[in-house]
Amino acid sequence: MWFLLAFISAALLGFYDVFKKESLKDNAVLPVLFLNTVFSSLIFIPFIVLSSYTNVLDNTIFHVTTAGWETHKFILIKSCIVLSSWIFGYFGMKNLPLTIVGPINATRPVMVLIGALLLFGEHLNGYQWIGVSLAIFGFFLLSRSGKKEGINFEHNKWIVFVILSALLGAVSALYDKYLMKRFDPMIIQSWYYIYQMLFMCIILLLLWYPTRKKTTPFHWKWTIVLISIFLSTADFIYFCALNMDGSMISIVSMIRRSSVVVSFLFGAFVFKEKNLKSKAIDLILVLLSMIFLYIGTR
Repeated sequence: MWFLLAFISAALLGFYDVFKKESLKDNAVLPVLFLNTVFSSLIFIPFIVLSSYTNVLDNTIFHVTTAGWETHKFILIKSCIVLSSWIFGYFGMKNLPLTIVGPINATRPVMVLIGALLLFGEHLNGYQWIGVSLAIFGFFLLSRSGKKEGINFEHNKWIVFVILSALLGAVSALYDKYLMKRFDPMIIQSWYYIYQMLFMCIILLLLWYPTRKKTTPFHWKWTIVLISIFLSTADFIYFCALNMDGSMISIVSMIRRSSVVVSFLFGAFVFKEKNLKSKAIDLILVLLSMIFLYIGTR
């Protein structure tokens, strides 16, 4: 069941990337990210209130348990990691083609596996090493495809931003494995959105608002709401999958990155991005790496 949930989460993440790309087009990044945290928080605040003051959600998967500082300090750390990843990712997404960003993000399972190897004592078998090698080779070819569009992987700061976003995302996934062994999924997801909203409010007031007239102006788009809806749903299903007995973060993380298929198709047919043939080869290599990783972790 957790395997199926991971694929559903991946599909939703693909649409999340598409709506994020559309929302960021000719738009200010920080207000879009702030509104994402606001709408995501608004989705979960009713669950917190109903769980605290009524018995409606008792014994359901939507119940949010009450916890003290010993729990919330771990959620704060989660919020900081994810928000940092989002800030880098949003800026990279705005300034790069979706067909470049998607495959880079698809290498995240490799980082998770390496992290599991170093932190949790997991060992890579032959199939997993093949998967890692294919992903690295696909990333190298992707850098060559990017140069055809004037994107130099070595000197383009937006590429660095996307890579940092992927790295922090891998850290977050490994941290999720730690959290799901100790806490209920709903309390993690509900409160980390709220903490992110508070952090983004401070960032918006200190960094964006004073210079808003000198930078890209903010324009409201309804796709901003869709970002929050699809992300919140994808994350909820993801946490449920991780919370199930027998689930493996390496496989779940790998499957979640198959969302690149959805974002790649939208980048090709909706956003009319370039050099699709060479990027498709890179994408195939990344997907092949996932297959080998899956075979190696069965």
